[in-house]
Amino acid sequence: MIARSVLPATAAVLLAALAPQPAAYAQSIQPEAMAVRCEPVRLFRIGSDETRFGPLEFVGGMTMTSGWSFGAFSAFRFTGPGSSFIGVADTGSWYFGTITRDAARRPECWSGFAMMPILGSDGKPLPDKAHADAEGLDVRDGIATASFERNHRITEYRLAPEAMGKPLRDLDFLVPRGELRQNRGFETVAHAPKDGPLAGARVAIAERSIDEAGNSFAAILEGPRKGVFKVRRSDEFDITDGAFLPGGDMLILERSFSFTSGVAMRLRRLKAETIRPGAVADGPVLVEADMGYDIDNMEGLDVWRRADGALMVSIVSDDNRSLIQRNLYLEFRLTGE
Repeated sequence: MIARSVLPATAAVLLAALAPQPAAYAQSIQPEAMAVRCEPVRLFRIGSDETRFGPLEFVGGMTMTSGWSFGAFSAFRFTGPGSSFIGVADTGSWYFGTITRDAARRPECWSGFAMMPILGSDGKPLPDKAHADAEGLDVRDGIATASFERNHRITEYRLAPEAMGKPLRDLDFLVPRGELRQNRGFETVAHAPKDGPLAGARVAIAERSIDEAGNSFAAILEGPRKGVFKVRRSDEFDITDGAFLPGGDMLILERSFSFTSGVAMRLRRLKAETIRPGAVADGPVLVEADMGYDIDNMEGLDVWRRADGALMVSIVSDDNRSLIQRNLYLEFRLTGE
């Protein structure tokens, strides 16, 4: 299993640029339904039945396959806790579905799955990778906020899974455009809790657009603490997504890659008091996983509350539309919350 995982990591670098443009497979502006096949993931650490990893308890997961246009999942958000969801793919698509579960509440598969192209202001699918590279997503009060890199922007859409329409408006992302690196822009957009110091503001974080000290640019886009801040970058990990915890801390998903050690992921908890203009946000690593774990190119994250009160963390991978990478969904319970 470890040898199988080495290939996806290499392919992420070699084949990402070969992903087809969204116009190549977008046949309609209506959702395209797809049947998804799943295989369970029972172990997080390969060859070990342990379930506790620091404050995280592994619940389960699955690998997912479908047709050619299935994959490239950059971000997702649940619209019903642990069930219905919406996401963006970096080939310029929305995706939608529902997670089915077994009697033990472990995730089984994605059902009712569909994809449709993200539309530009002209009502047509986004024309090329430079415009269609969607990386971050958050949803609140009927509005989906998506972030794009290459042609850097953060854009609002009305949430309508049956037929997502044209953009409503672009937001001022505050970070000087010249500081945003090509293919290293805003990977994360997330709403803070409404009752916290950020008063529900959206926060955007760049993957690897860094300052002189090597920290990633970020911004609080609105509210009483509107302004630019940074996120501490360390150990060659890049930020791929984030979501706020109920108390105001922010959980971020990070990824690293090298040809010698392969791909790795980690979850880090940014302290609420460090998320403010002019500050450098930082906090402890909760879990780090290398190729001794059942991971791939982990890119999307969400936090949600289970019916029994447990605080859950869900992660999805981006397969880069590669035949030797996987679409992987993993689920954890965050203990001590």
